Amino acid sequence: MPIVVSNLTKIYGSQKAVDNISFTAGNNEIIGFLGPNGAGKSTTMKIITGYLSADSGEATVNGIKVNKDSVEAKKQIGYLPEGNPLYYEMYVREYLGFIAGIHQLKSGAKQRIEEVISLTGLSPESNKKTGQLSKGYKQRVGLAAALIHDPKILILDEPTTGLDPNQIVEIRQLIKELGKNKTVLFSSHILQEVESICDRIIIINKGKIVADDTLGNLQSSNKNTHIILVEFGKKTNADLLKTLNAVDEVEENGNQYQLQTSDPEKVKKQLLEFSLQTNLDIISLKSKSKSLEEVFRNLTS
Repeated sequence: MPIVVSNLTKIYGSQKAVDNISFTAGNNEIIGFLGPNGAGKSTTMKIITGYLSADSGEATVNGIKVNKDSVEAKKQIGYLPEGNPLYYEMYVREYLGFIAGIHQLKSGAKQRIEEVISLTGLSPESNKKTGQLSKGYKQRVGLAAALIHDPKILILDEPTTGLDPNQIVEIRQLIKELGKNKTVLFSSHILQEVESICDRIIIINKGKIVADDTLGNLQSSNKNTHIILVEFGKKTNADLLKTLNAVDEVEENGNQYQLQTSDPEKVKKQLLEFSLQTNLDIISLKSKSKSLEEVFRNLTS
């Protein structure tokens, strides 16, 4: 396994930032690492990449124990940290050449620099100093630096922070392409982004992993994951809808009602009976699975 995290714990004072978590990441797998602010995402990523030491447990990358040989482990990983530290007085190519030197790329380094500049869409701004770039282009420089040594594992902490909508789409597509021959673990607060590109989702809350599965499985296994949307010809009393069997929550918006349930077919039948009993015409009736946002809120609220 490219990434193996076993019983990892990190404590700051009296707070367990990471609390005995374990997970693996397979070859060519894109994993979304989600959680509220302060949940332990960045701390976990820093431990995997060797920038923080764990208090107990261990992380292994490509069979190398990070706490035993962090330098060798770092060679296996391309890391874009949340803060994205850059040397602002360096030109883009100069900075990437500096990073290439750290990774001891000698023959072919110039060609590789041009490849990652093209790959990350840096070409229009590549003759500037990094300090002159917009936040979005600074993120691209950070991503190019993470890719310079062509690692098999990418750890990306909020990779689309500061990008405009067009740039976000481009970087999403790049991550999908990279995931075809690399293992990618990335965190994001943009849940649509995670839905669109991830093979698997890990959700961490208060230092503990509360979910680790595909989006489809998370939606189907989570209690009350179905939503019924019903619109009546006129307004009704939402409290009456709450009395229907298997209805857990009701949200009202004019003549439209959103019902949360674990048994959508049963609720649909009851709504038809309800409309006959109350002489209410049903204008529309449909069901949907919960979005990742709703699943996330259920697991972390």
